Amino acid sequence: MKMKIELTDTFAGEANYSWVRREEVDYSEGMTDFQIRRLAKKTMGLTGIRGTWDSFSGSEFLRFRPYGICEVMHVDFD
Repeated sequence: MKMKIELTDTFAGEANYSWVRREEVDYSEGMTDFQIRRLAKKTMGLTGIRGTWDSFSGSEFLRFRPYGICEVMHVDFD
């Protein structure tokens, strides 16, 4: 299965897209939420960065907002 990840800057707390980095990663269906989130952070170079996670539409879309960084990461599942 595929996971699409976008990392972009924010302006006034919202995604700005003045720059964006996109990656597509394979993941297995049996992975836990914790493993999926850790894989997404590792893919975008955010390992060790703390922040908040939001889940939308069940678990079909995730958003990560790192603390102290004006960036946001969106994770979408195919």
